[in-house]
Amino acid sequence: MSKLLPGIALAAVLAWLARWLHGVPAISGISALMLAIILGMAIRNTTGVPKAMQDGIRFSMRRILRFAIMLLGFQISMSQIRQVGGLGFAIVVATLVGTFLFTLWLGRRLGVDPKVTELIAAGTSICGASAVVATNTVTEGSDEDVAYAIAIITALGTVSILLYPLASAAIGMPAASYGLWTGASIHEIAQVIAAAFQGGSVSAQYGAISKLSRVVLLAPVVFTLGYLATRRRSAEGNPAKVPTPWFLVGFLAMIAVNSAGLLNKAWTANLVTANQFLLAVALAAMGLETSVAKLRSAGLRPFLVGGGAWVFISVVSLGLIRVFYW
Repeated sequence: MSKLLPGIALAAVLAWLARWLHGVPAISGISALMLAIILGMAIRNTTGVPKAMQDGIRFSMRRILRFAIMLLGFQISMSQIRQVGGLGFAIVVATLVGTFLFTLWLGRRLGVDPKVTELIAAGTSICGASAVVATNTVTEGSDEDVAYAIAIITALGTVSILLYPLASAAIGMPAASYGLWTGASIHEIAQVIAAAFQGGSVSAQYGAISKLSRVVLLAPVVFTLGYLATRRRSAEGNPAKVPTPWFLVGFLAMIAVNSAGLLNKAWTANLVTANQFLLAVALAAMGLETSVAKLRSAGLRPFLVGGGAWVFISVVSLGLIRVFYW
């Protein structure tokens, strides 16, 4: 355990600093998770990381990260999902599936590495950085693949915060429809809240609920990808089984606990706060393992995939809401 402490401590300090910086008005538009990655990358690509810290950094990237994703379940309850209604949930599911498949197709057309494409597809269609790192447990991309996918998704989600309220006002969207649109299509939970609140309390409520409905689909998507990866390897003559992401079983269990009301609101709020900090620790560690030179070598095409996926999810979800929900 003593070998792990220096690396974990460094990642934790960077996570705390990222959360503090997120509170600074001038940069509050950048999520704490993205700031954690940036701080980690800044150290890795300037001073470098001492070898004594490597074990703790890798532990943070893997064990702490999976525990944090499991705790994400405490933000979701089945009663919240029911509030968005069957039709709203159907729109969320259709948008997610359509975006994921479109992104995979676009990545193939542009010749982007399938692993990077899969990570971008997951982050765009489900829940941003959390989905990227959860998906990578079965996709098994490099640290640079994960960092690049998160950077693309964070940047485009931030643009959504600025553009969605303007678009809503221009076309006269009702508050509930606008909230559903933000939750069904914007990448990160924090970005959804920021955009939805600009439409008032009703749109903020619908945005949060529809986004959490989307997050609950993280588990079935990753399990499906793991199953497909196992089949693909078997077909290629390499029958090694993809590890089962058991932390997602825990994620579903936490949703069940939260739905049953087994913990009081104060405990749940503390667990949500802990979840956000642990995610920042894990992503700071990921930054500490990420080489800018390798990111640069990936080129512009992954960004074009992310941009295409962003346009697709924004337009398709708006179209479905306009036809079936408005």
